[in-house]
Amino acid sequence: MLRKIRIILAGLFFIGITLLFLDFTGTIHHWFSWMAKIQFLPAVLALNFVVIAGLLLLTLIFGRIYCSVICPLGIMQDVIARLNRKKNKYSYSAAKSWLRYAMLVVMVASIIAGLASVVALLAPYSSFGRIATFLLQPLWQLGNNVLATIAEHLDSYAFYTTDVWMKSLTTFLIALATLLIIGFLAFRHGRTYCNTICPVGTFLSFFARFSLFKIHFDEGKCKNCSLCSKNCKAACIDFKTHSVDYSRCVVCGNCIDKCKFGALAYTIKKTKKTAEATTKEEATAVDEGKRSFLLATALMTTAAMAQEKKKVDGGLAVIEEKLAPKRQTPITPPGSLSAKNMQKHCTACQLCVSECPNGVLRPSSDLTKLMQPMMSYERGYCRPECTRCSEVCPTGAIKPISVEDKSSVQVGHAVFIQKNCVAVTDGVECGNCSRHCPVGAIEMVQLDENDEESPFIPAVNESRCIGCGACEHLCPARPYPAIFVEGHEVHKTV
Repeated sequence: MLRKIRIILAGLFFIGITLLFLDFTGTIHHWFSWMAKIQFLPAVLALNFVVIAGLLLLTLIFGRIYCSVICPLGIMQDVIARLNRKKNKYSYSAAKSWLRYAMLVVMVASIIAGLASVVALLAPYSSFGRIATFLLQPLWQLGNNVLATIAEHLDSYAFYTTDVWMKSLTTFLIALATLLIIGFLAFRHGRTYCNTICPVGTFLSFFARFSLFKIHFDEGKCKNCSLCSKNCKAACIDFKTHSVDYSRCVVCGNCIDKCKFGALAYTIKKTKKTAEATTKEEATAVDEGKRSFLLATALMTTAAMAQEKKKVDGGLAVIEEKLAPKRQTPITPPGSLSAKNMQKHCTACQLCVSECPNGVLRPSSDLTKLMQPMMSYERGYCRPECTRCSEVCPTGAIKPISVEDKSSVQVGHAVFIQKNCVAVTDGVECGNCSRHCPVGAIEMVQLDENDEESPFIPAVNESRCIGCGACEHLCPARPYPAIFVEGHEVHKTV
C-alpha cells in the first residue's frame, strides 16, 4: 500500500510539473504553478519560509519522501530505472559522504557568492526544467502542430500552430548531457545521483535521520534472502546487519513490497529485539549525522540570510533574418528589479522561458549568468499586458508584477543607430518604431531641420521609454535593427 500511494502521488506531481514546462498556451500555470513554488531550492531562494518549514516538517515525519514524490528529477530517475527490467539489480554500498558534503558546500558557497552558473548546474529542479523545456517541449509543440494541421483541414480552431525554434544551443547541449548522465546512472544504479551529487537530497538527509516514520527490520522474521538490498534503488539497505541508512532512504517502498517474509515495516518505532541489536557503529553514525546536520543547517541559514540582504513585409522576396544587436547590458525581465537580483536568485530552471508567449526570453550564454533568462526581440517584443514570467517564477528572481506596474517599469531604453535606418539608407518613409511604441516614447523628426526634403528619423525620449522592444522588433532594417534596446543594470520606474 505504501508503494502504491507513493507511485500515485509521484505520478500526479510529475505529470503536473512536466505539463507546466510543456505548456505554451498560458493555461496550465493557473492550475499547477504551485508545484514549482514548493520545490525546495526555489523556496530557499525566494525566502519562502512557510514552504521550507513545511518540507522540513514533512521530512522529519516521513523521511525523504520529497525526493521520491515531489522532486521531478527524482521521479524521472525512478521512471528511467524501471526501464531496466533486470531483476534484483542493486546492492548495498557505503555512502560516499565526502562527495555528498562537498557538493552541498559548493552549492551553499555558490549561492552566497552569486555564482549563478554553478547553482544552475547543481539544482535538481532546474536540471529537470532544462530537460523538459529544451528536449520535451519541442516534441510537444510538433505534436500540437500536427493536430493544428489536421484541425485546419476540418475547419476547426481547436488547435493553432506555434513556432518551434532553438532558444539556445548551449543550454540545449547542457540539457542533453544532463539527461544522458543522470539517465545512465539511474538505468544502471538507481538513485546514485540523488545520494552522491544532489545538494538538496544531502541537506534533507540530515533531517531524514531523525524522521518519525522509518523502515525497520524485524530480525525474527528476516531470512537474509537479500531481496530488500537487491531492490533498493538508493543502495541503503544492508541485509547482513539488518540496517538502513536513513540519510539515503527515499521511502520508495520497494523493499517492503519485495520482502516475502514481512520482515520490513514502515513504522514509528523499532521492535524491542531490533532496538537491542543496535550496534556501536550505528550510534557513531547518529553522532556524525548530528554534527553534519548542524553544519548543513548553519550553511543553509547563512545562504538564506545572504540572499535576504542582497536583495514581414509581404511579397515573394527572400527576407533576411534579423540578428540580435550587441548589447552592453543584457535586459532582464520586468519584475526582476536588477541584474544583480536576477543573478542571485535565478536557478535557470527555464520555466519563464518555456512560458513566454512572445518569444522574448531565452537563456544567456554568458558564463557568469549561464542559462539565466535574458530578453531579446528578434521574434517578438515584451507586451505591456503580459506578466506571465512573473507569475510562474518560483524563486523570487522575477517578482510578481501587475499589468499597471509593468507599463511603468523601465528595463532599458531604446538607442537609435542612424546608419542602419531605411529612411536614411533607402530613402523611404517608415516610422514603424514611432507608430507602434506603446508608451509614445518615440517621435519622428527630420534628419535636417533646415531641409524640407530630408527624411524623418526617430528621436527617443529615454525618460518615457520602458524598453519593451516593440520598436526593435518591428524595425524593417536587416540584419541589424536601426533601433534597439540597451538594458539597465537596475530597473527604474517612469
